[in-house]
Amino acid sequence: MMAELPFNYSPWTSMQTSSVFEPTKRSAFLDVYRGTAVLLMMIFHFCWDLRNFGFMEFSIYDPFWVYFRSLILTLFLSAIGWSTYLALGRASSQSFWKRDIKLFISAAAISFATYLAVPEQWIYFGILHFIFIASLIIRPIAKWPILSALFGAIIIIIYHTTKWLHFPNAFSTITSYIALPQRTLDIVFPFPWIGVVLIGPLLGYLNWHKCPIPNNLIIHILAFMGRYALPIYLTHQVILFVLVAAFKMVLTLIS
Repeated sequence: MMAELPFNYSPWTSMQTSSVFEPTKRSAFLDVYRGTAVLLMMIFHFCWDLRNFGFMEFSIYDPFWVYFRSLILTLFLSAIGWSTYLALGRASSQSFWKRDIKLFISAAAISFATYLAVPEQWIYFGILHFIFIASLIIRPIAKWPILSALFGAIIIIIYHTTKWLHFPNAFSTITSYIALPQRTLDIVFPFPWIGVVLIGPLLGYLNWHKCPIPNNLIIHILAFMGRYALPIYLTHQVILFVLVAAFKMVLTLIS
């Protein structure tokens, strides 16, 4: 999620499964659910790029963009708990650790790349970093989806009704000991978002992944995006940024 965020930012027909999904033994609905998050993220980043090059004017603190980003995070993070619940019944511990290693390397790559490109705003705890930590936290409790969802709901309610989980001075304290930039291109705070992850297993318990879906091209595209969410996340912004930058350069040359 590319956005210049300061430390004090805290947002909050007949339907059937296509046979294309059957050999993979994956949930087509969950892939589409995650793919929708990927698509919205690409729209968010594309608009950010357009704003960066002067094609659009808006503030990322406008309610629309705050809620838009929150929707993307909610879809992604609930899918983490949901997919973990489903995987507990069929995946080995080795499969989990392979996924963890991929997430860790991907998060480190994002930090390294942004540090080289924009050292004054590099990403040190963005969405991938949070997903890596959240994946470790949710795994032991995902086998009890109702209890997990209860904890998650309590966290979200406490966050939105009190100041107990806001910790406004946490990052200023951390940065007094660690040299981190005061602004970053992406940051995901632990609260209330860990609560969303904890609610995810309940969606698996309720068998949302078995919901029927239409069999059409748009659904297939969304499912593909959801199936390959990580590589798309790692590459899409570079492509979008280059395309918008190239278009801006062409306009400058011909004007």
